[in-house]
Amino acid sequence: MTKILLSLHVLAAIIAVGPVTVAASMFPPAVRRAAVAPPRGAGAGGGGGDADAGTVRLLHRICRVYAGLGIAVPVLGIATAAAMGVLTDAWLLISLVLTAAAAGLLVAFVLPRQEELLEQLADRQPVERAGTARLAMFTGLFNLLWATVTVLMVVRPGSTTGA
Repeated sequence: MTKILLSLHVLAAIIAVGPVTVAASMFPPAVRRAAVAPPRGAGAGGGGGDADAGTVRLLHRICRVYAGLGIAVPVLGIATAAAMGVLTDAWLLISLVLTAAAAGLLVAFVLPRQEELLEQLADRQPVERAGTARLAMFTGLFNLLWATVTVLMVVRPGSTTGA
């Protein structure tokens, strides 16, 4: 049962967290491109403004949907840890804290700022580079937290596997 839980946990992490980290990282530059692109039919070459705005909406949707699916990662992780008898190990507790911090960062800073920028694009308001830079910073911190959790899951200080 442990191997099944662990497999589901790893699959959930790859399938749910991977798309959020990639889409969230792509979002700030996509917003900057959409903000400077002329609307369809305006300017040279017909512009890609609508297409760029569509890309931004898609990236936000990916972040929102996969963030919801990402709840399965800690749930399956805790179930796996319980089955392995490592619920009180320091590496696991640190991983849980970092996972909670990453989730909090995503919910409190990344997704709301994405929504603000989407509204600015929809209202054809100017998008300040500082706003996209702050979003990129929060996204980078989110990604760094997940990378740290991944390393802890692989290295597992004090592990008896010899890895």
